[in-house]
This record gives sequence, structure tokens and C-alpha cells, in this order.
Amino acid sequence: MRYTCFILLVLLSLGQLNAQETLRLTLNEVVALARKQSPQAVAARHQYRAAYWNWRSFKADYLPSLTFSSSSQLNRSISPITLPDGTDSFVQRNQLLNGGTLTINQNVALLGGSFFVQSGLQRLDIFSERQKSFKSTPVLIGYSQSLSGYNSLKWNKRIEPVRYEAAKKQYVETLELTASAAAMKFFQLATAQSNFQSASYNYANADTLFHYAQGRYEIGTITENEMLQLEINYLTEQTNRLNARIEMDDRIQDLRSFLGITENVDIVVDVSESVPDFTVPVNEALQLALQNSPDMELLALQKLQSESALASAEASRGFKADLYMQLGLSQTDTHFDKVYQNPLNQQLVSLGIRIPILDWGVGRGRVEVAKSNLERVKINIAQAQIDFEANVIKLVKQFNLQAAKVAIARKTSERAARRNDVAYRLYLLGKSTVLDLNAAIAEKDRSQRYYISELRSYWSLYYGLRSITGWDFEKNHPVLNEVID
Repeated sequence: MRYTCFILLVLLSLGQLNAQETLRLTLNEVVALARKQSPQAVAARHQYRAAYWNWRSFKADYLPSLTFSSSSQLNRSISPITLPDGTDSFVQRNQLLNGGTLTINQNVALLGGSFFVQSGLQRLDIFSERQKSFKSTPVLIGYSQSLSGYNSLKWNKRIEPVRYEAAKKQYVETLELTASAAAMKFFQLATAQSNFQSASYNYANADTLFHYAQGRYEIGTITENEMLQLEINYLTEQTNRLNARIEMDDRIQDLRSFLGITENVDIVVDVSESVPDFTVPVNEALQLALQNSPDMELLALQKLQSESALASAEASRGFKADLYMQLGLSQTDTHFDKVYQNPLNQQLVSLGIRIPILDWGVGRGRVEVAKSNLERVKINIAQAQIDFEANVIKLVKQFNLQAAKVAIARKTSERAARRNDVAYRLYLLGKSTVLDLNAAIAEKDRSQRYYISELRSYWSLYYGLRSITGWDFEKNHPVLNEVID
């Protein structure tokens, strides 16, 4: 899986936290940790494993099964029996019946029934007469099936593969959404970290200017109003720095909790100024989204389940019959070595029929309800697909423009920082006003926050696009290859 090296490096760092109190993380490392050990990722992993084993259990229903069953029954009682002359009499029973059966069963999805082959042996001990006897069933072949018209094996064979595919795609989507959430928290900390750095820088400058202004005020080169404004700036930046520190500590705790890091350490994020610059074709993204998104699988699953419910309602409304047939050999003897000699044929055919004559419209009502539900699901699916496609197109268009917006925001931030330096020097030379200086400081801080905000939007769109299409457009391969071994 991706980012394995990042995870190992971070875990090694965590193992050395007694000697190192600060953990530096890049965006890739934060995303790798989130996919590996965040509570959301762990829960998604267990949910997928449950779906996988449900899928394995479903497939096992269509494979031959071999079972062995045994029973023992001790009967010491007085029971009434009917004598040959028709009278009843109480007889004392003191006997033990032991038996074992080996059964091979095979479900038949096409017909909805099951074949079985059995072989068994029983021993009866009558203690009161000191007698024993054996009954063998060397082979018994049978078939059972409901003739009601609803074939659960056939419907499950259509539904369960779709359910499992939806579970796989949901797992991929959840991990990508976890990565998106991790990126969001990464940039929230980056913003708080940048705000603290700016506040510290502004505080240092305000302190210098305030003390510089005191000297100029004493010699009468600036007015009292200007000196008071610089003192207010100094006090304001002092407060801003304290508030920025509180906000940064909160964001560190938030990211630490999200990543499942239990050690009480400071986290410093390293923000990369470069972003992958590639264009995603709208039609290709739309096709991949329809193919890989779990939303489409879940819509298909809803439709299949509604069709299955309608078939079940129609089958339960009318004629019902159950068929059971078996053909085999059996023999009984008081000696075990003779119980398998010259076995006798045995046959059994059972057919049960139930025909509802008057149900006051209950069956018809169930069918109509199932039909209405199916039509409602079809309408919802059509509308959901339209909304889904529109959302994909919107997401792709936003992503294709976001790299340019990041570049513009970065250039704006650089120019604003340069302007702030110029305004600071001009003020020291007495060629600028406090208002101009404050405006430059505000513009520098605002443009820096905007730049980080555009970076955050880029990576949110990046992982959002991966989650909805199931495709890594940067490296041109399915996301499924990265998250499922």
C-alpha cells in the first residue's frame, strides 16, 4: 500500500518521543497515518472485513457441504401401546437408540432446491430383553424444493455480488474521504501555525516601532496621536499572538486525536508550495465515477432488492407447493456384519400443496405495495444519477481550475509580504504613515491565509475526486490497488 515508508518513519519518530518533543509531518505523512490508524480508517477496515466474510459465506452456500450428525436417546419409561387385538396396554421401556448420519448437500440455484446424499447407521439396545439390533442406510439420495415460484438462491446470486462490490467501493471511498478530512485538519493546523508565525512577526515589529516611536515623540518628530496608535498596535499584536497560540494548540490536539496519536507531543506541519498540476478530462472522470462509485452500486442494489421483494410478494400470493423426494437402500439385522448385506429399496415422495381461496385482498395488497416501492426506487435512481453526474462534472471543473488559483494566491502572498517589508522600511524613514503600515500588515496576513485556504481547497478537491471516481489521475491507476491488498 502507498505511503508505507512514511508510516514507518512516523512510527519510528513516535517511538523516540521521550527524546524528541516535536513531530514534523508533511501532508503525505498525515494522510498515510490517517489511512493506517485513524479511528475512521480502522472502523472502515473492519466493516469491509465483515462484508468480505459475508461474501465468502454466500459463496459457500453454492458449494457442496459435508456434515456429520449423531444422536443418542435413552428411554426408560412406561408407555401405552396398541396390541394386535386392538386393545391398549402399558409397557415398560428400557432402551437406548444411537445413530449417526453423514450428509452431502448441494444447493441448485437454477431450480431453487437442493440435492442431498446420506449414509447412516443406527443401533437399538433393549436392556429389558438384552437384545440389540442395527439399521443401516448405505446410501440415500434425495431432492427438496419449494414450488411457490420465488427462488431465493437465484435472487441472492444476483444481489450478493452487487452488495460485495458496493462494500469494496465504499471502503475505498471511506479511506479517500478520511484522507480528505486529514488534509483538512492538516491545513487547519497550517493556518493556525501560519497565523502564530505572522502574529509573532507582527508583535516583534510592533514592539520595535513602539519603542522607536517613544524616542521620536520625545524629540517632537511625531504627534501624540501617532505614538498612541503605535502603542495600540503593540498591545493588539500582543493579544493576537496569545490568541494565535491558543488556536494552534487546539489544532494540534485536534490533528493528534484524528490520527490516533496518544503521545502528548507538539506537531509541526510542513506545507509544500508545489501541487500536482494535471488536467482531468470531464468525460473520462464521469465514466470512471459511474463505474467505480459505491453510490451507483448501492442504487443498483436497491433496485435488485425491490425486484426481489416484488417477486416474493407475487409468489406468496397464489399457489404454493413443496416437493420432497428420496430414494435409497436400507437393511436391518441383529448382527452388525450382516446389516449391509442385501439392502432393500426405499422410496419416499412428498408433495404439499396450499391454495389460498379467500384472503380478503391481503396477497394483492402486498403485490401492489411492492410494485409501488419498485417504481419509487426507479424514479429515485434516475434522479440520483442525474444529480450524481452533475456533481462529478462540477467537481472536475473546480479541480481543473484550482491549481491556477493556488499559483495566483501564492504570488499574491509573496507580493503582499514584499509590500509589508517596504512599508515597514518607509515608515522607519518617515516616508509613510501608520495607516499605510497597518494596511500592509493586514494585507500580508490576509493573503497568507488565503493562500493556505486555496491549498486546502486543492487537496480537498484532489481527494474528493479520487473518492468519487475511484481513480488516481496523477498516476493513472485505480485507487483500489492502493488500499486493498
